[in-house]
Amino acid sequence: MHKIPVTVITGFLGSGKTTLVRHLLQNNQGRRIAVLVNEFGEVGIDGDILKSCQVCDDDDTANSSVSINILELANGCLCCTVQEEFLPTMQELLQRREDIDCIVIETSGLALPKPLVQAFRWPEIRTGATVDGVVTVVDGDALAKGHIVGDLEALEAQRQADDSLDHETPIEELFEDQLACADMVLLTKTDLMEVQERERVQTWLQSQAPTGIKIVPCHQGEIQSEVLLGFNAAVEDNLDSRPSHHDHEEEHEHDDDINSVCIELEQAFAPKGLVQRLQALVQEQDIYRIKGFVVVPNKAMRLVLQGVGQRFDTFYDRPWQANEPRRTRLVFIGHSLDQTHIRQQITIKEESARRVFSSGG
Repeated sequence: MHKIPVTVITGFLGSGKTTLVRHLLQNNQGRRIAVLVNEFGEVGIDGDILKSCQVCDDDDTANSSVSINILELANGCLCCTVQEEFLPTMQELLQRREDIDCIVIETSGLALPKPLVQAFRWPEIRTGATVDGVVTVVDGDALAKGHIVGDLEALEAQRQADDSLDHETPIEELFEDQLACADMVLLTKTDLMEVQERERVQTWLQSQAPTGIKIVPCHQGEIQSEVLLGFNAAVEDNLDSRPSHHDHEEEHEHDDDINSVCIELEQAFAPKGLVQRLQALVQEQDIYRIKGFVVVPNKAMRLVLQGVGQRFDTFYDRPWQANEPRRTRLVFIGHSLDQTHIRQQITIKEESARRVFSSGG
């Protein structure tokens, strides 16, 4: 099966990433694009592009694994939130690969691009997607004034608010890493610069960027999709040529032992008891995330279950459809998970609970 090309858009807060992505969606040239962002609101997609700011109709998703964090857009594109859910979101998109021409990932303003690219080496992703290219967006007006970011105070506030970020790494190093990983650098806010300033900034950027990388002026995110997409770089296979200040650090814990398992059961579960069993299972195994649908006894509604660590959320989303099988279906994502063991732990404990209940215990 073909690999979906993925374009990574990186750059600091205020550089113009969101404007770029919004313009791409509005001028997609017939491409069905899936965009991954941290929050829907950050994309700022105009209301007329969205169908209704809701998830897909139930009829469209009854037999699919589309999550509530994926919006279907009226132009055939998708918009997804990722946050800590990058792996399961990518897996859901890969299941819909026939409906997607390419994926665009807008990183947070302080995310290093290289660790994200390394994630495309994970076995759950690498057979279905490839990083087509990395585009670094740079605030030209800020550089002309001697800064690498327009609002340093806002950037620092963003960094301090995110516990997952390295608060000690100098901003200059982050900027250098963004440039070093780029296949193209987009220079934004050029309309605010004098001609000589723009030439000076472009010359300096060219000296900082890898040899052969183009510095392309970009006004209000208005750049043809043919320029932005289609690098065919397979970046994940060529990371050694993209140096980073953090290359000496150990790679992220997500390694070749990360896997996901799907458990489908014909039986129904009482929500409270099932959550308790899953919480015990999380303590036994290195499970990062659990999500799925549950059949509840004497309930016509489908229960949605989502769990991260010991925190579980459940809610009824809709009635079971007349033509769909009522099965409990749970997806577990974690480290070296054993599908047989997980299934046994859930079913054995459920059978034990039924025996206790039937005996009056």
